[in-house]
This record gives sequence, structure tokens and C-alpha cells, in this order.
Amino acid sequence: MYTTVPAVTERLGLAPLLTTALMVAVALTAGGGSFLGLAAIRRAGPVATTRGAMLAAAAALVLIGWAPGQAAVICAYALFGLAVGALDVGVNTRAAEIERAYGRSVFGSFYTAWSVGGVLAALLTAGAARLEWPVAGDLTLQAGIVLLLVSCMHTHALPAPVPPSDAVAQPSLGRRLWVRLIPFGLVLLVVYVVESTVSAWSAVYLRQTLTASLAVAPLAYAAYQAGTVIGRAAADRLVQKLGAVAVVRTAALLAAGALAALAAAPSWPFAVLAAGAVGLGASVLAPLCLASAARLSPTASEAVLARLNLFNYVGVVTGGALSGLLGSTGHFRLAYALPATLVVLVPAAARHFTRPSNSARMESLPQTL
Repeated sequence: MYTTVPAVTERLGLAPLLTTALMVAVALTAGGGSFLGLAAIRRAGPVATTRGAMLAAAAALVLIGWAPGQAAVICAYALFGLAVGALDVGVNTRAAEIERAYGRSVFGSFYTAWSVGGVLAALLTAGAARLEWPVAGDLTLQAGIVLLLVSCMHTHALPAPVPPSDAVAQPSLGRRLWVRLIPFGLVLLVVYVVESTVSAWSAVYLRQTLTASLAVAPLAYAAYQAGTVIGRAAADRLVQKLGAVAVVRTAALLAAGALAALAAAPSWPFAVLAAGAVGLGASVLAPLCLASAARLSPTASEAVLARLNLFNYVGVVTGGALSGLLGSTGHFRLAYALPATLVVLVPAAARHFTRPSNSARMESLPQTL
């Protein structure tokens, strides 16, 4: 969806500030969608919730593409935000269940699949622009792919997880737990400032600041998502080999340097490479953050993750609004330089990250999900 923002803006003649407001609205409605997803999970489970959210997202994509005017596209983007929020909490809860059952890091694998989808969407948008397809056709095709994925979803039984060895592993859902969530929440906030700045505005940055064509503009997002695929595909193995703390610190420093390079990019090819490096570093932070937070209260992981998602949407709102406002005044480079200074602070929270400790369980279970 984000890669088509320039085309939707040009088709409907949206003002820059209205486009910024729409991206902020998507993040705000996603926050509400997260709690709708939590309620749905408690009634129907994470898999059914994920399926329903994907159907809503497909409908929103079609509505965005075919919206006849500003009012219609605003409603369509709001629906998309609700769907994304519910999808986030559904997928994360299922990942927490699998990680708890198998006793090894799996969040990176889940997020790798998410990133592959982002790469495909960006390449589809670039290809559609090259072929001079209307944005409605591009988004309809993306909606069709989402529906195909929904039809392939199945529920698989999981092995029973081994109970925690001590009571400390499962604190109650009280004030103490939420205090312990603060470091993870702050990291998520920073990560999603970066995510929203690159995802929502990289195509506009290439188009407006670096004078790239509509066919080239989505490539920065594609490179960013390609970097996230590589980073997340390696994350689980790196955590098992090096530990979560070392992985988080290294990834944060890489992301900060790449953001600075993106801000200083002299041309769009350099910006595309820098965006890929941002994805490589930033990609592992969110899944490791969510995995560590879910282990604070394994039996209520869906509630923990739904509340932790609020930090991610605050980050999306902050990053999307700030970069949009700076971009609308011709200062997109500053919009990428500021998040770089925030990411430098992430290593300070790295000591709070953990990895699954149930090594015996891990060795006795299959190595596929």
C-alpha cells in the first residue's frame, strides 16, 4: 500500500499535508485495530483473527485503488489501518505460541515472510508504473494476492509447551509487568519511527528530492524490504549463536549509519542501497523485542503484545507525521537524519532482551515450523 502513495496522491490531487494526515490516520486506526484483534483472538483464536484481518486488508486495497474522491480514500485508508492493527496482534500472538511450544527463536522467521510480501508489493508497484498501469489495477492485483494467501492458510496443532520452571517467569498482568515493558516499548517506538519514515515516505523522497521517476521511486522501499528479508532470515540463527543482546547492539549501529547515508544520498541509486542497509539493521529489532516481551508473561502473551503494539503505532505516527511535515517543506533529508540519532540510543536497552532458554525442548523437537 505504501509504495502506491505517490500514485494515489497524483491521481486524486491530494495536498501534501492531507497525504501526511492520511498516513497518520492509518497508524491511529491501526492502534484501534490492535485491540479489536485482541478481542477477536480471545473469541476465535489468532489464526481466525489473522484470516479476517487479511480479508479486510484486501477489501481496503481495492477501495483505495478505486476511490472516486478524497472522502472515499480516507475511509479506505482507515479500514486498512484497522486491518493492519488486527493482523499485527494476530500474527505476533501465533508466533509467540509457536516459540513457546518449540522452545527456540522463531519471530525472525515470521517477520521474514512479512518482509518478502513488502518486497513483492514494491516490485509490483514499480512494474505496474513501468507498464503504465493505473494504480487501481496495481492495488487490485495486490488484493488478489492477499486473497490467495488467505485461501492457503491452515491451522496446525502445536506440541504442548513445557511449563515454566519458576514463578518469576510468569509475572501477573499488573503494574510491575508494564514497567518491565517500557524498555521494549521505547525500542519499538524508535524502530517504527524508522519503519514509517522509510516505508511511507521513501518513494516520495526519491520522487521529490532525488527526482526519480514513478517507476524508480518504489525501489528504495523494495531495497529496504529486501534488507529486512536478509536480516530477519538470519536473526533466529544469530540469536542462538551470539545471543539477543549482541545482535540488537550490532543491528542498531548498522541502522543508524545507514540512515545517515540515506539522508546524505546524492542520487537515487545511492539512496536505494542505503535503504537496503537500513532494512538489514532495523529489521531484527522489532521481532526480537516482541519475542522478549512475550516471554514476560507466556500465558497472556496476546494481551502483552496488544499493549506493546501501542508503542509501535506511536512510532509510526511520530515518524510518519514528522517526515511528512519535513518533506512537505522540502526537508526530507532531515527526516532521515533525525531517526539516526534515535537509533543510536537503542543499544542502551539491549540488556533487557532474552532468548528462549528451553534448550532441551529445542533439541528434541523438529527443526521446521
